[in-house]
Order: sequence, then structure tokens, then C-alpha cells
Amino acid sequence: MNSELFTIAQSNQWLAILPELLLGGLALLLLVLEMVLPKKEQSVIPLVAIAGQLGVLAGIILNYRTPFLGYETFGGMLRHTPSGQFMRVFFVLCSLLASSLGVIALARLKLPKIEFFHIMLVVTAAMMLLAQSNHFVMFFVALETITVGFYILVSYYRTNSLSLEAGLKYLITGALSSAILLFGIVLLYGVAGNPALPGHAAEPMNFLSLQTFLAANPGNFLASVGIVLVLSGVAFKIGAVPFQIWIPDVYQGAPTPVTAFLAVASKAAGFAVLLILAQVFSAYRGVVEPLLGVLAAATIILGNLGALTQHNVKRLMGLSGVSHAGYLLLGVVASYHVPQAVDAIYFYLVVYLCASFAVFGVMTHLAGENDADQELDHYVNLARSHPFLAAVLAIGLGSLAGIPPLAGFIGKIFIFIAAYQAGLYWLLAVAIVGVVLSIYYYFGWIKAVYFVTSATAKPSQTEALPPRDAVGVPIAAMLASLALLSVFLGFYQAPLMAWIATLHY
Repeated sequence: MNSELFTIAQSNQWLAILPELLLGGLALLLLVLEMVLPKKEQSVIPLVAIAGQLGVLAGIILNYRTPFLGYETFGGMLRHTPSGQFMRVFFVLCSLLASSLGVIALARLKLPKIEFFHIMLVVTAAMMLLAQSNHFVMFFVALETITVGFYILVSYYRTNSLSLEAGLKYLITGALSSAILLFGIVLLYGVAGNPALPGHAAEPMNFLSLQTFLAANPGNFLASVGIVLVLSGVAFKIGAVPFQIWIPDVYQGAPTPVTAFLAVASKAAGFAVLLILAQVFSAYRGVVEPLLGVLAAATIILGNLGALTQHNVKRLMGLSGVSHAGYLLLGVVASYHVPQAVDAIYFYLVVYLCASFAVFGVMTHLAGENDADQELDHYVNLARSHPFLAAVLAIGLGSLAGIPPLAGFIGKIFIFIAAYQAGLYWLLAVAIVGVVLSIYYYFGWIKAVYFVTSATAKPSQTEALPPRDAVGVPIAAMLASLALLSVFLGFYQAPLMAWIATLHY
């Protein structure tokens, strides 16, 4: 027993999680600065948060080939892989963009500001640990840390009834999904630890041990039920049908920077861990593949159909995000047949980040004091009053719709090629129908921006338009960079794909 404890203690390599520790320390530093700095000087604290995240991001990139790659640390709780490093960069970048948007959004309201950045840093660190998890204990603790943080962030506008309603709905549905997930984990733990079964695992909660056990016990009924429940819990986090019911209300009520962070980073975290679990459950492909295939088809169709009738742009982005989860699920199913599908998923996540944050950045700038009230009518005449914002919005929406030559088109093509090579013809047909449906509502938004003017608009479309102030230089640079990346990656994908090709669990 003592030797086992000594071995575990030796595996506690704190340098392996230095980026997460730095984010946690930065989060605490913000609270300390709030206590010690005078009120008039506290406006610098959000800038400290952003500068700190830039430093962490630079550190991860410079130390990308960390000596811990390929090793398990903390008693097998974490496994450090190139894909985990990639997701670290992804999550810090998401947090950095969302924090920058948060500075704009919070400036309009008399609400506590420092706690917003503190919680976002903690959630980001938890996402980074989740993408490197190798044990169900780490997986569940990191996932719940993310979820609890989002409970607070979603309802952060406590003076807005829709924000409070969104937080309550997210709390209820999130608690249900956590219960489903935990029940699945318990079933897998009980089955894998059963000494009466061949190859029972000494560490049934460890992913690699569990994978070995499942390979030695194909077709076990309780293991199949546990796998279905675990995947159902993850499906809630990514917003897959039928677990997407929370998305429209939560996306509408949450502050727009939080909506962006939830739409991109939380979805990416779900798919990062889903790719890991797909490999762990590979011996049960007969269960996993049909389940994810049906979820992908239903998610693509119902997400796009739901978005067709939306006039609130936050709800529209939420339901369109559901359909994007379906396309990514298609990639996960294809990865069982075509390993390159994993590369397509990572590329899709990057172009989805660029397009989504470009759109949400414009939404954040144009939102009025009632952040939840963002209608298509509010974008009337935008091309004349703000041609720069209109251009960024059009590029972002075009990329999300998959219009060539933008990056979103290439992302969908990569996923579709993988599906075709995997022989998933029926799923590919569903995905193409979904793309056609999405063009209607994305271009309806672009039409409001470019082709509906004050002269042609109905009176109701111009009565309550939010004020349109000039865009600050830092935010303009950020939005321009996202738009240019969405264009650049549509023409030239080689450097990014070369990097992604090295990412395999």
C-alpha cells in the first residue's frame, strides 16, 4: 500500500499542469486586486485578466512540445497528448476573445465585473483539464466545475429576468444530465471492477484500463447501458438532440460574451472528450456508432428546422449551433472508419471559432441595455451605418452557412469527404439537406443587413434600434482578424492541417 502511494506521489508532476495553475492563480489575483485597489483604479483589472491570458497562451505555444507528452500524471488522472495541447490553445483563445467581449458588455451595466473574469478563468482551466482527462473522476470533476461556472455566468445579468430564467433552466437540465452521466459511470465502474468477469480492471475508472476490459468483454448488457448513459450525458453538453431543449432559452438569456463562450468553448470541450470516449468504447462500436449516427441526423435536421422560424438572433445562433454539433457528430461516427475524420473535426472547430466569435462580436457591440432583446430587425440599415461590422457579420454568417470560398465551406467539405469515405451515405445526404436549410436563415440575416434600408423597412423595424457607436480599435482589430482568418483558411489550409495532422489521442 505504501509503495502504491509512493508511486502515485511520484506521478504528481505539477509542471505538467502549469498553464492551468497559472490561470487559477490569475483568477485569485483578480480578487486580490479588487480588494486592494481603490475603486477608481479597478478598471485596470479586466486588462490584467486579458494580459494574463495572453501570457498563458504564449507560454503554451512556446512550450508546445512539453516533455510530458505521452505520459500519465497524477496517478493516471491525466494523460498528456498533442490533442490536449491543441485544446489548451483553443480554450485559452476562446476565453481571451470572450473576455474582450465581456469588457464591452459589462461597461453598459452597473454590475460586479471582476467576478465575471474570475469565473471565466476557472472554467477555462477546467476545460483544459477535461480535454486531458484519463480517469472518470477527473472527467466528472472537471465537467462539473465547467457546468457550475456556467450556471453563474449564464445568469450573470441578475437584474434581467431572462438571464435569471436562463440560469435556472440551465441549472435544472444540467443537474439532470449530470445524474444521467454519473449513473452511466457507476454502471461501468461496477461492471469493469467485477472480479467474476474476464479481464476485470484493477483501475476500472481509468480510461485505458476500461478500454482493455471492454475489449475482453464485448456485448455485456450493463456495460452497453453504461456507455449509452455516459454518451447521453456528453450529448447534453454539446447540445445534441434530444438534449438540446435548453439551448434557445439559455443562449438568449445569457450575456452575449457568455453565449459565445458557451457556443464555442463548451461545445469544443464536449467533442474533445467525446473523441477520447469514442476510442475507449471502440469495442462497443455496434452500440456507439448507430447511437451517434441517429443523434447526428436528428441534430442536423431539428437544429436547422428550429432556426428557420427564429427572429431573435441569439436563439437563431443557438439552434444553428445545434446543427453544427450534428455535423461534428457525423465526423465522430466517420472516425471509426476513417482516422482522418478526427483531423476534419479539429479543423471544423477552429473555423467555427473564427466565424462564431466574429458574429457574436458584432452582436455584443450592437446589443442594447437589454442584452436578450436582439432581433433581426435591429440589423436593418447596418451596412450603411456600420459597413465594417456588416462586412464582418456577413463573412461570419457566410462561413457558418458553408458558402465558398470561406473556411466554413472547407470545414464542411472535410467532414463530408470523411463521411463519404466511411460509407455513411445516408448521413451525408441528411447533412447536405441541413446545409441547404441553413442557407435560408443565415441569408435572411444578411438580407436584413444589406438589402433592408430605412426607406424599405416597416415602421416596427426602425422603432427600437439600439445605438450604434463607433467600434474601438482593439475590438475592430479582433473582429477583422477573425473575419480575415475565415477568408484565409478558405483558400489556404496547409499550415493548420499540418499542425492538426500531429494530433492523435
